[in-house]
Amino acid sequence: MATRLLRTNFIRRSYRLPAFSPVGPPTVTASTAVVPEILSFGQQAPEPPLHHPKPAEESHDGLDLSDQARLFSSVPTSDLLRSTAVLHAAAIGPMVDLGTWVMSSKLMDASVTRGMVLGLVKGTFYDHFCAGEDADAAAQRVRSVYEATGLKGMLVYGVEHADDAASCDDNMQQFIRTIEAAKSLPTSHFSSVVVKITAICPISLLKRVSDLLRWEYKSPNFKLSWKLKSFPVFSDSSPLYHTNSEPEPLTAEEERELEAAHRRIQEICRKCQESNVPLLIDAEDTILQPAIDYMAYSSTIMFNADKDRPIVYNTIQAYLRDAGERLHLAVQNAEKENVPMGFKLVRGAYMSSEARLADSLGCKSPVHDTIQDTHSCYNNCMTFLMEKASNGSGFGVVLATHNADSGRLASRKASDLGIDKQNGKIEFAQLYGMSDALSFGLKRAGFNVSKYMPFGPVATAIPYLLRRAYENRGMMATGAHDRQLMRMELKRRLIAGIA
Repeated sequence: MATRLLRTNFIRRSYRLPAFSPVGPPTVTASTAVVPEILSFGQQAPEPPLHHPKPAEESHDGLDLSDQARLFSSVPTSDLLRSTAVLHAAAIGPMVDLGTWVMSSKLMDASVTRGMVLGLVKGTFYDHFCAGEDADAAAQRVRSVYEATGLKGMLVYGVEHADDAASCDDNMQQFIRTIEAAKSLPTSHFSSVVVKITAICPISLLKRVSDLLRWEYKSPNFKLSWKLKSFPVFSDSSPLYHTNSEPEPLTAEEERELEAAHRRIQEICRKCQESNVPLLIDAEDTILQPAIDYMAYSSTIMFNADKDRPIVYNTIQAYLRDAGERLHLAVQNAEKENVPMGFKLVRGAYMSSEARLADSLGCKSPVHDTIQDTHSCYNNCMTFLMEKASNGSGFGVVLATHNADSGRLASRKASDLGIDKQNGKIEFAQLYGMSDALSFGLKRAGFNVSKYMPFGPVATAIPYLLRRAYENRGMMATGAHDRQLMRMELKRRLIAGIA
């Protein structure tokens, strides 16, 4: 089998990993990085002077991120101390560079040094950012976090991708076990499970299908006999430079592989439907995304039969120039077909690889020119989705953001629209081990909030952990403010203990 679990070299390619129990009692993390999406863009902006937050009474959006004692009240001091140490370490550039070098070096080939390194990682970064080594341990962590904080969990089996049918089949079974683990929890404790299409369909085939879908969009007379009913995956502004000439049709073997991939995602969707467990389909970079959108939307048509709550959610990446247009087209077509829709809205994490590929082909990057353009696109898509969700049944929205300004805007919009914050149509999500202040603040404002909780063996999580470290190393204003809140709370508890 060729399932890719540990591939530290991929860090240099700027891929974002899927989101992945420690020995001893579960812990509740407290973390920083209110804006990791910004840091994913690699912008090392100078840190501006810290300013004192507005008093709670000045907030008109219901989201108070100023009272550190209330925000971190559910976090034990020992966990708060460890979280502060881990995240400050992750923000130190040379330490991150050293960790990357070690994980890619021959030190990992020797059993003694490998064991020492993995042991150190497990007791620090792994325990902070990952939910456990298997689905059962992760489910127990979800239960513990919910009981301590009221934050829900998204279970994410930490596999990157697979290259052959046997690995794809094995990964499908792992996703099925993840759904079963989620089903074992009270419905109040979890929000969804997450799947990566790259784990159940070989990347080489996804590239081929994406090429053929692009050529079909370019040439309307070009027909794909194997294509299932789906929604539009391109708009007039979508990048098509990946496919400059007519691709060869799928071979008979490739068609059989595609049918098998459809069976895998359909089996996962069917299990989610039977278990009443929402399924979020993760996004990838644009060379693969057309095939992923195609499979996600065809699954949506098949399995989103419940008019009150969708089962299948696709992901929209707001840092792409065509994100808003593609979102509107998908929603318009779904409304015509009376198909309930679910979307997870993110900013995105493939800027470097997208820019390199586009530049190598002499084309403009599909990513917005500035981070502010990305913020604007995210907020516009967020507003559109919230308005749709407020107008009736059959719509679900997961606002995956670490950006406090987007959180405040959404909180105000929910109030303006009179949205029921607890009906499950709208929820927020942040990565486990990051942006806990924002998570706690949104929860206190009355929203459903989930943590994206990856799980898997320690060795499989290393690339994911390095990604988290890279996202934390910048010192943007809101990230520094969040760390300041943690230090303030530790100081307050120390003084209270001495007094």
